[in-house]
Amino acid sequence: MKILVINSGSSSLKYKLFDMTDSRVICAGLAERIGGDGACLTHTVYPGTGAQEKMRFEEPFDTHTKAIDKVAALLMEGNVPLISSAEDLAAIGHRVAQGGETFKENCVVDQSVINGIRDNIVLAPLHNPANLAGIEAAMERFPSVPSVAVFDTQFSKDLPDYAYRYAVPQSFYADYKVRRYGFHGTSHRFVTRQLAGLIGKPLEAMNNIVCHLGNGSSMTAVKGGVCRETSMGMTPTAGLIMGTRCGDIDPALPCYLSDCTGRSVKEIQSVLDRESGLSGICGMNDMRDIHKAIKEGNDDARLALEMLCYSIKKYIGSYYAVLGRLDAIAFTAGIGENDFAVREKSLEGLEPMGIVLDREANAALKGKTGRISVPDSPVQAWVVPTNEELEIANACKALAVK
Repeated sequence: MKILVINSGSSSLKYKLFDMTDSRVICAGLAERIGGDGACLTHTVYPGTGAQEKMRFEEPFDTHTKAIDKVAALLMEGNVPLISSAEDLAAIGHRVAQGGETFKENCVVDQSVINGIRDNIVLAPLHNPANLAGIEAAMERFPSVPSVAVFDTQFSKDLPDYAYRYAVPQSFYADYKVRRYGFHGTSHRFVTRQLAGLIGKPLEAMNNIVCHLGNGSSMTAVKGGVCRETSMGMTPTAGLIMGTRCGDIDPALPCYLSDCTGRSVKEIQSVLDRESGLSGICGMNDMRDIHKAIKEGNDDARLALEMLCYSIKKYIGSYYAVLGRLDAIAFTAGIGENDFAVREKSLEGLEPMGIVLDREANAALKGKTGRISVPDSPVQAWVVPTNEELEIANACKALAVK
């Protein structure tokens, strides 16, 4: 069974082709600057193996359909085609940012699903249109292959009402769907399942916290494989301090800043999304640059690191209270998998909660799976690399589309 996974952005299209008999990646690629100057596509066959081959193409991809056409050609051309025809594909899985309350489960795409995703554009104006562009391009190029929508919000669908509702007039929820949705769901689900196997506990009996830390960051509290709390809210701006997003702030701040600066609330919102977070504190949003600046005596960089780790620690404590009992905590994504200093500082002082870090093991671990807590720590701490594309492929396989 071969499944193609697509993650479509406004001017990009990322893809991976999986052989689901062993979850092996056959090829992966990225089309960039779609619809603009300098469009290109990077295509890698059998990545991470001795047979790896990387190719780069600079072509005028005016639309996502043109990019999909190029991907299709790369899959079916050559001396040994990766697929002989569209019939070799069991499904095409698509990441969709926002399912709103319309989609509680992942689903095979038809016109009603397309309409539903389009209806939820108001909740994800930057992401859902791009996701739709990828879906429609794939359906145009591969009309006989089922497309499957896998929603970032699906993992948090089981939040209780007292967790997802905001304390605003009920009409705001009823009329405008104002509530907490949560994001990064494919990552949180994948890491939670991996973690259950690592600690040797049935998923339904495990309580865990996942820290997805990257340029965009989120955390979840998971009980028995079911998400019970999540840090992102109605939008991805809420929660942890991120690369350029502010995270949790006083909700009156946008109006206050609008009054002070004369800028519109919409302009202030853009600043909170694109010029805040780590970047707003110290002018950098790459943790490698921040660590380098700290060594050079940059106090703003020091503050950015302190604030980031403090926000993570606060969420760990609150999620422990939500769960009542904690078996394990996992760090994942770019920062979570690679930055031992952030992990150490985030867990510092949590020994009374049963989280006892093995500092040597933590410092030695980068970009791979491993335990970072001492052997007798009541709560295990792990680094678990995420694989959102594989989780999307698994979702397609679970739907048994072919």
